[in-house]
Amino acid sequence: MFTIKLLLFIVPLVISSRIDQDNSSFDSVSPEPKSRFAMLDDVKILANGLLQLGHGLKDFVHKTKGQINDIFQKLNIFDQSFYDLSLQTSEIKEEEKELRRTTYKLQVKNEEVKNMSLELNSKLESLLEEKILLQQKVKYLEEQLTNLIQNQPATPEHPEVTSLKSFVEKQDNSIKDLLQTVEEQYKQLNQQHSQIKEIENQLRMTNIQEPTEISLSSKPRAPRTTPFLQLNEIRNVKHDGIPADCTTIYNRGEHISGTYAIRPSNSQVFHVYCDVVSGSPWTLIQHRIDGSQNFNETWENYKYGFGRLDGEFWLGLEKIYSIVKQSNYVLRIELEDWKDNKHYIEYSFYLGNHETNYTLHVVKITGNVPNAIPENKDLVFSTWDHKAKGHFSCPESYSGGWWWHDECGENNLNGKYNKPRTKSKPERRRGLSWKSQNGRLYSIKSTKMLIHPTDSESFE
Repeated sequence: MFTIKLLLFIVPLVISSRIDQDNSSFDSVSPEPKSRFAMLDDVKILANGLLQLGHGLKDFVHKTKGQINDIFQKLNIFDQSFYDLSLQTSEIKEEEKELRRTTYKLQVKNEEVKNMSLELNSKLESLLEEKILLQQKVKYLEEQLTNLIQNQPATPEHPEVTSLKSFVEKQDNSIKDLLQTVEEQYKQLNQQHSQIKEIENQLRMTNIQEPTEISLSSKPRAPRTTPFLQLNEIRNVKHDGIPADCTTIYNRGEHISGTYAIRPSNSQVFHVYCDVVSGSPWTLIQHRIDGSQNFNETWENYKYGFGRLDGEFWLGLEKIYSIVKQSNYVLRIELEDWKDNKHYIEYSFYLGNHETNYTLHVVKITGNVPNAIPENKDLVFSTWDHKAKGHFSCPESYSGGWWWHDECGENNLNGKYNKPRTKSKPERRRGLSWKSQNGRLYSIKSTKMLIHPTDSESFE
């Protein structure tokens, strides 16, 4: 632009100077014929100006072209990003629609199961009424039959009485079948309820941002208030009919994993989760899956239990002791790491009572993961507010209640639940981890601790 302005300024000056020279020569000298061609100097000036003008225009065009290319690149990047976001939004909407359709189908099935249960209940009530009437008739006939036998002992049994007895037996069998069908319907209904709750939670999680984790302080904090592990009270149940453990329940024909009521010898009735593993019943005493339950609890809560049996929980040292004191038991620990690799290890073990701080002795039997719990040693259970003598520093530095020996090991299954983004080794070793004696540290995603009697006999 500066070159163009300079050229426009120079050209008029050159032309005016030429006009002045022509006029002065005309006045002083006799007129001569005008030259048909421009002066050489003027041509050079014009040529130089045009050359500079061309260079300036060329630079300007290059700069403008580069700016336009940059703008097009930015527009292409923006279009691609907008297209990717549109695809992700469409996928999320499709998933949400699919979840809503599944929820609707489950709700419809739930209503159908409810209606079937109501019909079965009404049929069962009518059958029970018929049974009562038939029992009264049978009682009356038996009285008459007794009188007839006493009066005429040689008289054979009347065929109507025989047919009536067979009819009553058939009714009893049909009632038993209906009761079993009703129990199965109730189990299916409970499963439908749990599936609907899981899907509703997934729908909520699409609109809820995951909260950030609060870092663990160096000193033990006062844990949040967590109620003892409780379920609905047991009503109208005779204690004599309550099994002593999950093995007894399994031997009675209950081969489905779930929550059951037990009463070990010399103990109160409480609920446990019976987990059927490879056709064998195990009592689940600890479960970690997602970090929803705080495990940095008090000694009182570790003694009597906390959490939910259908989620994360600790059964309670006193309840565990009441079960294992009945016989010899096996302890099974199941681990799953963040790469979805599953491991297990089994121990024969002995557990002391509260006077020994629930001292644990273990001996490894089998497993596909290296051992991390010291064998044939006194492992004393401690929490941040109940420190056993000689083991006082472990709960402070490792978080959560656990069995400790002379030195703290990095195998705390009740520690803080750390997500995979936890990188630092001090943070991992204070959390949910399993360090074998060869030095390998496993960062754990989920855990199960289960117990099972060494013999499969019941305690009935």
